[in-house]
Amino acid sequence: MSPLDRSSPPASGVPRDFAFPAVERRTAAHDLDLRIGCMNRLPMVSVNLFMRAGEAALGSAAAGLGVLTADTLEGGTKKRSGSALAESLERIGARVGASGGWEGTSIGLSCLADRLPEAMAILAEMVFEPDFPEAEVARAREQQLAQIRQRRMDPGALATDSARVRYFADGVPYRRAVDGSEESIAAVTREAMLGYVDANYRPEGGGMIIVGDVEPDEVVEMIGDHFGDWSGAPASRPDFVVEPATRDRRLVVVDRPGSVQSEVRIGHVGAARSTRDYYPLSIANMVLGGMFTSRLNLNLREDHGYTYGIRSRFTFRSEAGPFQIGTSVGNDVTAPAVREIIKELQLMADDGPRDEEVAAARDYAAGIFGLQLESAGQIATRITQLVVFGLPDDHFDRYRDTVRGVTTEQSAAAAARHMRPDEVQVIVAGDAEIITPELESLGLAPVEVVVAES
Repeated sequence: MSPLDRSSPPASGVPRDFAFPAVERRTAAHDLDLRIGCMNRLPMVSVNLFMRAGEAALGSAAAGLGVLTADTLEGGTKKRSGSALAESLERIGARVGASGGWEGTSIGLSCLADRLPEAMAILAEMVFEPDFPEAEVARAREQQLAQIRQRRMDPGALATDSARVRYFADGVPYRRAVDGSEESIAAVTREAMLGYVDANYRPEGGGMIIVGDVEPDEVVEMIGDHFGDWSGAPASRPDFVVEPATRDRRLVVVDRPGSVQSEVRIGHVGAARSTRDYYPLSIANMVLGGMFTSRLNLNLREDHGYTYGIRSRFTFRSEAGPFQIGTSVGNDVTAPAVREIIKELQLMADDGPRDEEVAAARDYAAGIFGLQLESAGQIATRITQLVVFGLPDDHFDRYRDTVRGVTTEQSAAAAARHMRPDEVQVIVAGDAEIITPELESLGLAPVEVVVAES
């Protein structure tokens, strides 16, 4: 091949060696799992405090409280107003961000290494002495309500929300949006936030991850100074079993009159992060729709020109999250696109991937692993996953070797177990008058037309 010949891609090179940074596991308080990764390339430190205060533990009446509480943490403490808190962080060149999700609440902190003692004091103040001023609570509440309303007007979000309701049975938290509903968020008060923090911002089940230019013994002493008396478990704990809303295939059109495109979501209840099939299932999904060269993308984008892109994904959580295929297509190709998606899903479930597809997916997964760990913050995020999902301490040390060890037979078996074409919920948000007749002609399932909420 000449240097200018672009008729075929170059062969893959030999993967370079990559070693996940060494992580020390220490105990600095009664119930605080402390993990320290030393990286002295730059005088920077990234901290991630994870607490098992998650939305999965909340009932529908309190849905979104954990997310909203985290979003309001930067609004001030009992010692400093929101502006004073921001100025204190700016003065030492530190950044703080908090977020809530299904698994828990995370507070991220980054700063220069020599400013870590001061930054850690501010972090402790935010955890132990939040104030939630009324003005900040009102601002965050209205912002979250606006986002919820905006989702109803966004076709993609509307399709995703409609699909989730049809994947999961009543009583499963994953059936709802992680940031709650208009009713639950409108009811949130300052007192509710203070009560939530007092009851659930506890160390048991969580952890503190510190990565950067640090000395472990100094970090342990520092954590002891600021978090040494911290103990206890969150009062709210998840108590549900994931069940599907149905095991029958259904096809639902969410009517959006005048829409020139259709948002397509096809899926069902997936698998938990703890599944033994995690690696082979991840590889099978990459072959199906997790890479640009996936079967779905090559079919719908490259061969047929139905879409600019299509992806499939297993959302792995502590309990089984959704498996979903998503894309947007024009009205005139909505039915053919749905037909091709179901066809590819059925082929994967029945026959699994081919040897060359598995080899390409393995190389891709192993190759990008190091690229996703270039900063202290990225590494801290990965270490946090060990805490969140109870993974072995050497999980990431073995990651690339484990990925490379996945066989075609293992991926095929995982696909057969976890991809179930006969149980998929097909959700299409679009102009029902235009797209329904052709969708009915596919014969996949009776077509139900519902009106989009305004």
